[in-house]
Amino acid sequence: MGKIEGQAMGDMSRTHNLGELRIEDVGQKVVLMGWVASRRDHGGVIFTDLRDRWGVTQVVFSPQTSAQVHSEAEQIRSEYVMAIEGEVAPRDEGMTNPNLGTGEIEVMALKLVVLNVSKSPPFPIERGGSEVSEEIRLRYRYLDLRRPEMQQNLLLRHKTYQIVRKQLSDQDFIEVETPFLMKSTPEGARDFLVPSRLQQGSFYALPQSPQTYKQLLMVGGYDRYFQIVKCFRDEDLRADRQPEFTQIDIEMAFVDQNRVMGVAEELMRSVFKGSIGVDIPASIERMTYDDAMNRYGVDKPDRRFGLELIDLTDIAGEADFRVFCQAVEGGGVVKAINLPGGSDISRTAIENQLTPFVKTYGAMGLAWMKATESGFESSIAKFFSEEIQERIRERTNAKPGDLLLFLADAAEVVHAGLGALRLKLAADRGLVDESVWDFVWITDFPLLEWSAEEKRWVARHHPFTSPRDQDMDLLSDGDPGAILAKAYDLVINGEEIAGGSIRIHRNDLQQMMFGLLGIDEEEAHAKFGFLLEAFEYGAPPHGGIAFGFDRLVAQLAGERSIREVIAFPKTNQGQSLMDGSPSEVDDKQLGEVGIRLRPRAT
Repeated sequence: MGKIEGQAMGDMSRTHNLGELRIEDVGQKVVLMGWVASRRDHGGVIFTDLRDRWGVTQVVFSPQTSAQVHSEAEQIRSEYVMAIEGEVAPRDEGMTNPNLGTGEIEVMALKLVVLNVSKSPPFPIERGGSEVSEEIRLRYRYLDLRRPEMQQNLLLRHKTYQIVRKQLSDQDFIEVETPFLMKSTPEGARDFLVPSRLQQGSFYALPQSPQTYKQLLMVGGYDRYFQIVKCFRDEDLRADRQPEFTQIDIEMAFVDQNRVMGVAEELMRSVFKGSIGVDIPASIERMTYDDAMNRYGVDKPDRRFGLELIDLTDIAGEADFRVFCQAVEGGGVVKAINLPGGSDISRTAIENQLTPFVKTYGAMGLAWMKATESGFESSIAKFFSEEIQERIRERTNAKPGDLLLFLADAAEVVHAGLGALRLKLAADRGLVDESVWDFVWITDFPLLEWSAEEKRWVARHHPFTSPRDQDMDLLSDGDPGAILAKAYDLVINGEEIAGGSIRIHRNDLQQMMFGLLGIDEEEAHAKFGFLLEAFEYGAPPHGGIAFGFDRLVAQLAGERSIREVIAFPKTNQGQSLMDGSPSEVDDKQLGEVGIRLRPRAT
């Protein structure tokens, strides 16, 4: 027989998927189709595991059943696409596989059709597989998608889509699609720009979110909107960030902050119960932004372990240690982490590993003390009187064998450095309880933050976020940095999964907000005139929230990177290794949209 080539299916029609057959199906004639996961020749009898997205079924090619089909099966190899007709039989005693749904049966092949052949894949298509680089996996993503883990992740993503759509639809939300080609309104990350052929010299932007559109839907009277939507941001990438990502976008009219948060909690209860069978708290705890920063150093705290930041500013200012005193005198803070049992970390490790780590967050250095039975052991201990050491011991609850790690600097530097350090120490020492689901709302964010680069106030969330009612007077009289927002983030296991706010719905208030942001009336109307005009026609109070769908599914799947739950993701350089995008285009295409490229700067 010559080399096998792909054949047509002919009159064969698949009767079952490859995860479906059970012992009660013994004796049935079946037609199965799928990929060859493995092939084994055992003394003249050929066994193959045939695979599809539903599972695996063992197929037996025996010369006693059909000599011709057995001969044909000698040439099949891994990842060939096959159709077989056969009879379901029980596996021999002792040969069953309790870990497989189809593990009690096998199919004795009576007919074989090779639908297509395959080259040897660059890595094994199996659960776990070999240690293969992510670069190779992304280069051959169409093969990587065959692996059981990837198929489970994408099926989980599909299941979550359906739960979200049903739950929100049952709550009288309507799904409305918003445009992908919109006006560029840069406030936040960089826009992806799309040149217009019909209006040369003008550009669309891909939406960073449907923010203005969903607000206009509230003006239009739709009251409860949702959309599972692609968003685009031209920003530096990492494991939890892609240039194109998916949001569950929600907006409601005539609601306050508590109602929006309640709807989000109801949605999360349905998602976690329906997708992975986990019950979440009936009411999710709330924490203010200031509390989160003071205790954890970040506004998305992972509370599955301790290592909270301990404020020692008042005590440190009384010591004779110059570094601490200077920080306090300069308006900074001194905070510490107590690492239980951390005395086993050597001075060399502290100086060569932990200190460089916090320096990447702007810290000048890292001070430390090891608690012993007789006091603190450290090169800086001599600068602290016995009385101050005792107060530090009481404040930090330090026990013999513990390690205290200190930062002294401006509050933002201390929070950034110690906030990151506590996460590193918890990961390095296995302190995170991975079985715990920790949900927390972060509320009362600053409305604005000062941009030293732009020398102006910028919106912490976006320029349409409403100030708290009690802070309205500060818009025109007072410190803009003291204004707090009607904004809220949902954090799960230290990751921001959702963020939202009550929106500004009055033209005069929106104009005041633009003024604080340094956006004059002319610029405001150029960028947002359509929205300001809409507010003049009876805009209702409204607010909403957006969930990072990729991050949510990654958490449900137990994956650390959102690339594991996206069918065709980009690398950290924004490239698709599979299809080669982004790619150059020819001069004709550029000419059609009126663009000429400059030589790349060297």
